[in-house]
Amino acid sequence: MTDLKDRTISGAILVNHRQDQTRVCLVGAIDSALRQQASDSMGLALMGGMPVVLDASAATFVDSSGVAFVIQLARAMQEAGVDLTLYDPERVLLSTLALVGLAGLVKTAGE
Repeated sequence: MTDLKDRTISGAILVNHRQDQTRVCLVGAIDSALRQQASDSMGLALMGGMPVVLDASAATFVDSSGVAFVIQLARAMQEAGVDLTLYDPERVLLSTLALVGLAGLVKTAGE
């Protein structure tokens, strides 16, 4: 049996506040190992009160937990009246969202 405490974390969710926006960066594999980071980053993004850019340019993989994070983030931002834009040049997250029928959930950069 595998102990989940020994599981190597291969990704991260980082939040950077800038002058005119908050950037939530997905790095590496976005999966269930990042559950606490997802929760913390959502709170930090909301506290900024500025438009949020969800930057998936460094994401290599997004599983159902990552999709759930994006859905929750999108809903929280909508309820708070905060704009959310997805930056995903490699289309890692967009491809996953499209696969589950949620491609239009978040406005993408350039739209």
